[in-house]
Parts: sequence; structure tokens; C-alpha cells
Amino acid sequence: MPSAHRVALVTGASSGIGAAIARDLGARGYHLALAARRKDALEAVASTIRTAGGGAVPLVCDVTKPDQIATCVARTMQEFGRIDALINNAGVMHNGPISGADVAQWRAMIDVNLMGLMLVTHAVLPHMQAARSGHIVNLSSVAGRIITVGNGVYNVSKWGVNVFSEALRKEVYVDNVKVTVVCPGVVDTDLLDKIGDPAARANFKAFVATLDPLTPEDVARAVAYALEQPAHVSLNEIVLRPAQQER
Repeated sequence: MPSAHRVALVTGASSGIGAAIARDLGARGYHLALAARRKDALEAVASTIRTAGGGAVPLVCDVTKPDQIATCVARTMQEFGRIDALINNAGVMHNGPISGADVAQWRAMIDVNLMGLMLVTHAVLPHMQAARSGHIVNLSSVAGRIITVGNGVYNVSKWGVNVFSEALRKEVYVDNVKVTVVCPGVVDTDLLDKIGDPAARANFKAFVATLDPLTPEDVARAVAYALEQPAHVSLNEIVLRPAQQER
């Protein structure tokens, strides 16, 4: 199907990688349902896409709330009549040691990065199966492939995304639904400023300063590459890192 006829639902679309994905897909002609918690930031992204000639509907949604997810998916179907691509991007990162950690930050990572992704997938999947067409792109991380000290529970959440994505792929390929997991390395986004542990935040920023990090637009192009493969090609995993990043 030409991009101009496709509909994509993007979570975490109000900033960073999610906003970059939304802008990129909008420029390619996708109709977009943009989901995030921050109404003003979400509307700003949608406005930018519309100004550039694309179509975008902002939908305030917390991916940890099943009722809000249901409303978001229902409004997307009402507005566009289909969901061709789901981009599960919403996420949080709270680095830091396991010992002495604020366990509320652990729960936030599991609830948003993993459970939220699964809940949104669960809500969208029946529509794709009914249409016998669709593509689900789950944003993971190199932290979902390599364990590093100071990232224990973040590692757990991203390994979970990878496991869920592969399990899902094995179930839904018979419905002509594709699944891709995208694993970026270090990306320069405002997520770094939201790391809860001050020492971990400082350490991670110091590490980022040693690299020429990926941009959100780099990740957006990887997502688009997966989505634009021919119908007979299922690209299951993309790993991208800054050229200077070893791990």
C-alpha cells in the first residue's frame, strides 16, 4: 500500500524519538494518530506535521491505563478506519544501581516500557488480524541485548520487549502481521534529563559526551526502513549505534 494511504499510531509521540518518527512518517504521507500524556507538546507535534502538509490527530493517552488505550485505539479507528502500523515508542529510563534504588522507578520502567507496550499491542492487534494486514514496531534498546552495570531493571524492561516481540512474531505472521524490534544505542534526547538518580544521570551524560550520539531522526529513518520493506520481507530486528559506541 502506498504510504499516502497508510495509518500509523505512534505512542510517546510528544517528544524525542516518538516525535521524530511522527514527523518522518508524516513527510512520507502517513496519516497519524499521535498518543502521549502531554497534551500541549502532543498538539505542537501534530501542528508541525499538518503545517508540512501531513495529517495528524493528537490523542492524550497514558499507556499504563487500559481505559485510555481503549479510547485512543477506538478514536483512531473512528478517524481513519484502520491501523496499518503501530509504533510502540513510549518509554522511560531510570539508570542506577540495584542496591538502594527507588523501586518506584523500577515499577515505572516495567509499567511503561514493557507492560504499556504489551497493552497497546493487545488493543490494536485484533484490528490488524481482522484486516489480515499490519506492522508492529517495538522500540527497544541495545540494553535489551547487552547487560551493563547500573542498568539492571532498565535491561529487564528492554529484554522483555525483545522476548515479547519474538513471541508475538511467531503468533501473528499467519495473520500477515509483521513485527520489528528496533534497538538503538545512545540517542541524544530529553530522556537523559529525566533519569531519576542524580549520580546515574551525571554518569550517563558524561558517557554520552564521549560520543557523537544518534539523533531521534536517525532512529526514525530506521523505523521507516522497516515499514517500507516489500510485502514478502519481514525485517525482525534492527540494531543501530553511534559509530563510536562499543557496547
